[in-house]
Amino acid sequence: MDAMVIEIFALSILRAGPAHGYELKRRVQRPSLAALSNNSLYPMLRRFENEGLVTRATEAQQGKPARNVYSITDAGRERLRTLLWTLPPELATNEEEFLVRVSFFPEIPDDNQRAIVAAREAVLAASRAKVSSLIAELTPSAANEWRGRVVMNHVLDTIDAERIWIATIPKKAELQ
Repeated sequence: MDAMVIEIFALSILRAGPAHGYELKRRVQRPSLAALSNNSLYPMLRRFENEGLVTRATEAQQGKPARNVYSITDAGRERLRTLLWTLPPELATNEEEFLVRVSFFPEIPDDNQRAIVAAREAVLAASRAKVSSLIAELTPSAANEWRGRVVMNHVLDTIDAERIWIATIPKKAELQ
């Protein structure tokens, strides 16, 4: 589970208003559909608090233990903006990192949108070249038929489909 994606979602939820941990966990909806675990959420919230990105207040509940409610700070808003507006090359290889930023494109400046798309496109072009090279190096044989023609060609088709979709993103951004 990628921590940066979780940071983006958690901070964006807190930007909409204070939330307690369970509510935050419930509201994080990730493109991968992977559930957010307590082992990821609570250490992140403690780190956010230590870094001044969120504040924590204890809220009493009748008949139940008190719960912690988290609120985003100005530093947290700035951190969210920084995370959203950039896609470092080492993260561009991660589809979820790319998709989460695309999901926030309405609030990302055009130049940053183009840089994010270009970073992902560069990764896909390099991946396509590598897979094509591997296919070219395979010695034709029955054993390589599935690996070379079936599986690797499927990988190429998947890369090509994403590249086609990515080419439409600037047009979709113009509709905003």
